[in-house]
Amino acid sequence: MKNNYLIGLLTILIIFIFACSESNDDDYTPVSPVTVDLTQVPYPKLSDYKFFEGEMKNQKPSLNVLPYEPLSSLFSDYAHKKRFVWMPPGTKAIYNSDNTTLELPVGAVIIKTFYYDNVQPSNTTKIIETRLMIRKSSGWIFADYVWNDEQTEAYFDLNGRNIDISWKDENNVIRNVNYRVPNEVQCNVCHKYKETIDGEYIEKHVPIGIKPQNLNSDYTYGTQTKNQLLKWVEQGYLENNFNLPNETNTVVDYNDASKPLEKRVRSYLDINCAHCHNTNGHCDYRPMRFPFGETGGVNGHTNMGVCVPTEDMQDFPPTLNTIIKPGSSDKSMLFYRINTTNEYFRMPLHGRSLIHDEGVALMAQWISSLTDCP
Repeated sequence: MKNNYLIGLLTILIIFIFACSESNDDDYTPVSPVTVDLTQVPYPKLSDYKFFEGEMKNQKPSLNVLPYEPLSSLFSDYAHKKRFVWMPPGTKAIYNSDNTTLELPVGAVIIKTFYYDNVQPSNTTKIIETRLMIRKSSGWIFADYVWNDEQTEAYFDLNGRNIDISWKDENNVIRNVNYRVPNEVQCNVCHKYKETIDGEYIEKHVPIGIKPQNLNSDYTYGTQTKNQLLKWVEQGYLENNFNLPNETNTVVDYNDASKPLEKRVRSYLDINCAHCHNTNGHCDYRPMRFPFGETGGVNGHTNMGVCVPTEDMQDFPPTLNTIIKPGSSDKSMLFYRINTTNEYFRMPLHGRSLIHDEGVALMAQWISSLTDCP
């Protein structure tokens, strides 16, 4: 009797398991755990969004959190970055032009984590912050999350702070930085876009790095290598209504010495300077126009400041009367400002406290190559 009972129970269990697997396997669709409630964000903790699987410090993206990497990257005191994008199910970005930011849908989130490798004294990786831009119906908002020392959690903080970091660089040289986590005002400056609508002045916030011209490159997704823009289409994150930017309209990695010098410089200015120095940016009152699409062609050198007077910039050495003086970096205002750590003079205004040695060398090489005015 007891044996018959056990056999019957086992039979029922097997039938149940078989029935479940037969009826559900083909219909099962994995669901992303990501949670972005626009009525509740920004959340108090980064983990609340569920962007990452397992230990959050490993930055393994959850389902439908898509990594990306621009060809040309903003310099941020030598911090490394991991970048991701997430969009609500059934929504897609719109491709408007090669040189304008992809138009992401309401509910989309851009995720960027800043970290250093070989942090002293233990040669460990240390994540400093993860910055989010979240698209609400009213526009983009900022949410910055500062990581704890244990690297287990990051907490919402838009007040800004400075963090001392000592790390060993790629040449085994110990370097130090008083890394600045930006406050909300500083976020506003770099992401500002100004418009006048029906006579009313309006400031909006826009992303910087997700322009098609800067994503037109291959990226390895696990075992698959694919053009990033085509991957966004495959993911269902981008309308398939475009042709990929041609070579002329695609930036280059400005660190790649095999690329043409002037194109490297244009790419450098585009990602490091153009978000302020454009027609509707924070510094649009200055004559420079640094977007990649405006530094080529007939007016390219003029927009880059070649032979352009410095106008009424005060308290600078009098020899700096030209933004870019051909053949003379020591007499070029732009070079002076990227080659100083003095907060009053340095450029960009925010995002760096160290001199970008490689960027400065690139600009010096280009200025030396110029022989006359346009």
